[in-house]
Amino acid sequence: MTLPPQLLESLASVASFDKERFVAAHNQAAQTSVRRHSIKGPHLFADNKQVAWCPEGIYLPERPVFTLDPLYHAGCYYVQEASSMFLAHVWRHLIAGKTGQRVLDLCAAPGGKSTLLASLLDSESLLISNDVIRSRATILEENMTRWGYMNTWVSCNDPKDVGKLEGYFDVIVTDVPCSGSGLFRKDAAAMDEWSEENVALCSGRQQRILADIWPALKEGGILIYATCSFSRQENEDVLDHLKSEYDITTLSIPLQPDWGIIEVTSDKGMTGYRFFPDKVMGEGFFIAALQKNEYASGMRPVKFKPQHHVKALEYAQGILDTPLQCVQTENGYRAIYPGHEEDLQLLQKMVYFRKAGIEIGSPTAKEWVPAHDVALSTTLHNHPALQVTRDQALLFLKKEDMRLENAPKGWQVIEFNNHGLGWVKSLGNRVNNYLPKHWRIRMEIPDLDRE
Repeated sequence: MTLPPQLLESLASVASFDKERFVAAHNQAAQTSVRRHSIKGPHLFADNKQVAWCPEGIYLPERPVFTLDPLYHAGCYYVQEASSMFLAHVWRHLIAGKTGQRVLDLCAAPGGKSTLLASLLDSESLLISNDVIRSRATILEENMTRWGYMNTWVSCNDPKDVGKLEGYFDVIVTDVPCSGSGLFRKDAAAMDEWSEENVALCSGRQQRILADIWPALKEGGILIYATCSFSRQENEDVLDHLKSEYDITTLSIPLQPDWGIIEVTSDKGMTGYRFFPDKVMGEGFFIAALQKNEYASGMRPVKFKPQHHVKALEYAQGILDTPLQCVQTENGYRAIYPGHEEDLQLLQKMVYFRKAGIEIGSPTAKEWVPAHDVALSTTLHNHPALQVTRDQALLFLKKEDMRLENAPKGWQVIEFNNHGLGWVKSLGNRVNNYLPKHWRIRMEIPDLDRE
């Protein structure tokens, strides 16, 4: 791999940069890592090396075809780069133990940091995962559905629109679009697109995004800023820009010396943390935590009349083992935590939600048709289920015909190793597959047993 000379020159003055080791590291394969779901898959990959700063993170010796693992589709783990899992350590040091937090993951797709945050929040807290690009928001919605938490909502809005939620969020995570130099080992195309001009363009865009979203952070709230870029212009210089515009301080995060993470200080005394692939078991990354010290006006509570659907509530309470309320939105019937209905009434006037809570399904004249979300929920209980083999699970995930002998009639959750994949309706002699079409596996699987 021939790295851009301009990048190497720009990094010469960066703290702890070692050109020879840095170049050598880029001629080695990137590590493959996954993060286990704390409820669905806490014991998976138990014999593998753990990511030092994230107990749920695991390194794999080689990269498998995740598409062919039903447990991946069940949301038992998420494929995430190890360096970005440092967010878990930041959260546990600065925010753990605080309840009822309102959290925004601004540039959230495809969902790595949002699924991580979802596992760390208490049920009173609420996570809004946002992405402005519709196609990316669709992928984000799928991944958050797989992860299965009721207090994780997905929106698709411009940062300037979200910024109108003045003083609403306790924590805002901004993994902003960047030049991508930290991902060269994983994505060769990122190197082809890298240029000094693009770095400058990204730096300006990052500053605009932060300015747009800043009003939505509470006084005393925490902004977590991250990029997958090595460049000072996108990291320390952006922190200094924030320092010049707002009353903020950076927060210190404790490190272990053997982690290899570099603590850096900007020209204006702002603290950040840089990950070099020759020093850490991970890719290039930068992160900083900042506290807002200036006044932020809050949102006024809204008056609303609870709109609960009796049939939806009855169904949800019978199949989801958690306190909940059911509301009807333009996207269908949703189960949310009781304390979040006011949030929904307040926020939906200003932002567009792709997903709020868990979609329950819809009533017909004869029965309740369950939604896919329910089968993947972490609180699913007391439900009819069919345990299937790996091949049967993959046939289901491809939406192909699958033989299920002596399957009881009615709605059944297809489960692999006791983890839900979706719904079928058994008619006795055959089953109808209710996996959403856009979720199906498209790759051909030659050795799949279709008998």
